[in-house]
Amino acid sequence: MRRAFALPPADRVWLGVNFWSRVGGPRMWPRYDGQTVAKELQVLADHGLTMTRSFFFWPDFMPTPDTLDETLLDRFADFLDLHEAIGMRTVPTLIVGHMSGENWDPAWRDGRDLYADVWLVGRQAWFAEMMARRFASHPAVAGWLLSNEMPLYGGLGTVPTVTAWAQLVIQGLRAGGAHQPVSIGDGAWTVETNASPSGYRLRELGPLVDWVGPHVYPMGDDPVRQHLRTAFLCELATVAGKPVVLEEFGASTDFVSEENLGHYYRQVLHNSLLGGSAGWVAWNNTDFDDLIDEPPYSHHPFELHFGVTDSNGAPKSALRELADFRTVLDAVDLARCARADTEVGIVVPAHVDSEHPFTDLGDQAAALAAIEQAYLTAREAGVPAGIVRESGGITDDCRLYLLPSAKQLTGPGWRRLEALAHAGATVYVSYCHGGTDNQRGPWYAGLNALFGVRHRLRYGIVDRITADTVEFTFQRDLGSLAAGTVLSFTAGGNPHQRAYLPVDPVDAEVIATDAEGRPALLRRAVGTGALVLCTYPWKRWRRPPRRSTPSRPGACTPRSPTTPAYAPRSAPATRACWSTAWSATTAPSSSGWSANPQTR
Repeated sequence: MRRAFALPPADRVWLGVNFWSRVGGPRMWPRYDGQTVAKELQVLADHGLTMTRSFFFWPDFMPTPDTLDETLLDRFADFLDLHEAIGMRTVPTLIVGHMSGENWDPAWRDGRDLYADVWLVGRQAWFAEMMARRFASHPAVAGWLLSNEMPLYGGLGTVPTVTAWAQLVIQGLRAGGAHQPVSIGDGAWTVETNASPSGYRLRELGPLVDWVGPHVYPMGDDPVRQHLRTAFLCELATVAGKPVVLEEFGASTDFVSEENLGHYYRQVLHNSLLGGSAGWVAWNNTDFDDLIDEPPYSHHPFELHFGVTDSNGAPKSALRELADFRTVLDAVDLARCARADTEVGIVVPAHVDSEHPFTDLGDQAAALAAIEQAYLTAREAGVPAGIVRESGGITDDCRLYLLPSAKQLTGPGWRRLEALAHAGATVYVSYCHGGTDNQRGPWYAGLNALFGVRHRLRYGIVDRITADTVEFTFQRDLGSLAAGTVLSFTAGGNPHQRAYLPVDPVDAEVIATDAEGRPALLRRAVGTGALVLCTYPWKRWRRPPRRSTPSRPGACTPRSPTTPAYAPRSAPATRACWSTAWSATTAPSSSGWSANPQTR
């Protein structure tokens, strides 16, 4: 399976920051101080940054429906000249009504719908055209963004309306002479990345744009998941088939210490590179201590300290990490790199990223969380996995297909997986009742025949897991797991997920049993491949299993309390834990990247 990777169409790798000057923040244009801006840009360039993302604060630049503020346009022209003078580029953002926890409207918007009001969409397209006429020929302009986090400013919409809005504003840009690459600026907050319909859909927007730009600020309770979530979201964003640029990421030093800020940046930068990102634009260039009395900082004071420099322009640990990362990018010659192929695919059910009637958003969210856990586990095991979306067609280029803690797949999807198993693939499915009680049970299109079992479910009732620890004892060898090996899992999840699937084997062989002797892992041979069923939803429990064997007890041990919180997890132990997904004959490459000057 080929894993997507491409650079955005540009003359250099995009490594930069979102830019507001420390003089004014979002109101920098009325208070523009060119000398301060020049100093701010020079600090960034001295640390190897190549570009910024800049913003037309919409209420300031377009004070009436058919006029522009010429003074501010002249100041933006000077801003571009300052970039050119030191060899930097910028990506201007057009419709900026949301910023750092507050929305600002032009006085003349008058509550009109930003997507559906024909007149207002026309005004946005006109603004895009005028900005392009004024600035598209400037050599410092590297690309264009339509908006800043438009789902927070424009709210939810329908897929047809949002897509039409984007198309019309892009047409305005092109009519004004913009030839540079363009994207939306929505944060890639779409059903494909968060299982929540917003009107933004990557499959529809993909043909209109030149890159997809995730905005990622994860909150979590586990350091490994926290470090890898950005990479996971970059993987999900490749659905559009376009380069992925990490358009916003970062952290406030009100939320993280200066030392741990550097650790966090290092983890995000390197892991997102391995997750397919081809550009990085941190939030943001500076702290804003002098703006504490002004919104949005007066009511969101943590927003004061996201800078990679402090309010005096001194570099913080984040900027030093960006500089180190630039050295890495130069050393590997990123434009000549390609992601290594993989033979492992994690299947995203169509129910997660597509709209189906009378389905539950809670089940979609639960399924996506299990997919994330499978991705993280594979990464920690040194097994690169690609994303296979049922909605785009399950391809035949993997040897192992993983459906973690799965409740739902379409009928044709199950048939496709069985056919792939007949043709030689291994299909691994761990069962889950779902995240809610909405039609709680296996949407499996014939569970018994598919896996060679006879289930013993009772209608409307789940078989509760009452113990805090679930043990799998292997009855036969499976890959590196010898018969007699015991894997221990800490049970978790909500009441719907803390339940197992009672089955009796018919045509399937039992690989492992639980502490009560019930089948926990079964394998049905079909054709030249196999279907593997796990009757416990351990991918919903969010903790790795612990392993013991008769000869080497305790092979999987928790991280020592003395291990630094940002140290990478030991791969060998996690790799052993992941072995339940493998058949004895499956052995894909573990290489994540390859340098291939001949083909790139």
